[in-house]
Amino acid sequence: MDERLRVLVVDDHDVVHWGFRLLLERQSWVESCAAATNGREALAQAERLRPHVALVDLFLQGESGAEVSEELRREHPEMRILLISGAGRISPAVARAAGASGFVSKDWGAADVVRAVRMVALGQEVFARAPDSSGANLTEREREVIALIAQGNTNAEIAKELYLSPHTVKEHTSSIYRKLGVRNRAEAVKAAQRLGLIT
Repeated sequence: MDERLRVLVVDDHDVVHWGFRLLLERQSWVESCAAATNGREALAQAERLRPHVALVDLFLQGESGAEVSEELRREHPEMRILLISGAGRISPAVARAAGASGFVSKDWGAADVVRAVRMVALGQEVFARAPDSSGANLTEREREVIALIAQGNTNAEIAKELYLSPHTVKEHTSSIYRKLGVRNRAEAVKAAQRLGLIT
């Protein structure tokens, strides 16, 4: 690609998005780099600047980065998305369903993150290896739990239905969140639906 790229960084931590901006603006292949702290700002910046690629934090304050990714791709289908996180994980299947072409960890070195941004912008996929983060790795019991969560059952009701202790249900729920790369019940249900684990 001869064209220099416009990049959008979506992160709710000032130090992080300013750091990424400084890092990316030093690259010869970057034309400009803008920042947003939430989904609303990201959509506004995308409309104004028409970035080629967006680097989106998986966990924004009060928002899911995957949902922001979906909104950006819905409004700008030509844009490429790279999800990033310092704590959580997301499976490649869930990331793709959200419109992203990759996921990397903030633990990666600066040069590796920059390389991933460029690769995604050029139409490639980049996924950090996270073997335990795939929704396909849910155990049979975890699938039963997420199905009952989707029906609106509380942990206590799930425990009664499956003849488990509430503590065990809580452990299964935490494991589901980790594997699906989500933070709460609503996000878990959406991710499971995308993966076809529930209908």
